[in-house]
Amino acid sequence: MENTPLAVALRSPLIARLASSYALAANYHAVASPSLPNYLALTSGSTWGVTDDEYHPLPAGGIGQQLTQAGISWRAYMEGLTAAGCKGSPYPYAFKHNPFAYYGGECPTNVVPLGALDADLAGNAPRFVWITPGLCHDGHDCALAEAAVWLDGMVSRIVASAAWREHGVLFVVWDEGDGSDDLVPLIAAAPGLAPHRVTTLYDHYSLLAAMEDLLGVPRLGAAASADPLTEVLAGRGP
Repeated sequence: MENTPLAVALRSPLIARLASSYALAANYHAVASPSLPNYLALTSGSTWGVTDDEYHPLPAGGIGQQLTQAGISWRAYMEGLTAAGCKGSPYPYAFKHNPFAYYGGECPTNVVPLGALDADLAGNAPRFVWITPGLCHDGHDCALAEAAVWLDGMVSRIVASAAWREHGVLFVVWDEGDGSDDLVPLIAAAPGLAPHRVTTLYDHYSLLAAMEDLLGVPRLGAAASADPLTEVLAGRGP
């Protein structure tokens, strides 16, 4: 999700309900501004010195390549992605919100349209799933109320799936705040994880560390020394 500080996000009744129904990290921070460096941090453990949303062909790497090399299935589902591909798909798709296309200068075949998600959840879901909403549903261009409806529906679909019920973990995170406040929501949902709220300091490197630990792969970049959301995931089942 996009550009919404924690205090603002919790004004939405739907988002507040999600936060109270699952685990909320109430002291979770973006690491940069604008969007792109946060997306890179979340997927590689580094902003690569990027300070804008322009195209920067980066060395091959990131969690996608890491999982491919480890033989772990993964897919990134992008709302608005069309046959025009990662660089040419029209609005509401945003290339800058697709970090996997930056590593190695190519878009991996694991990046697919969001429409493929439901069939995958009902069948053989990848072990790692990334979802990027379009520029309206992520809250970037449309009202928080509209984004919240989309998010609530997406979370409902995921937690109703066998893929999630069989030891899955769902993280909902915002890339950054409003430019003056980098405190953003992170919500975690897992079977057996009781609703709770923690105030431990975390950031995007913490989330990457948690994902890589859960997947059993080495931590990348700054994730190596980050707390892997230990208190957020406390009490999660095996």
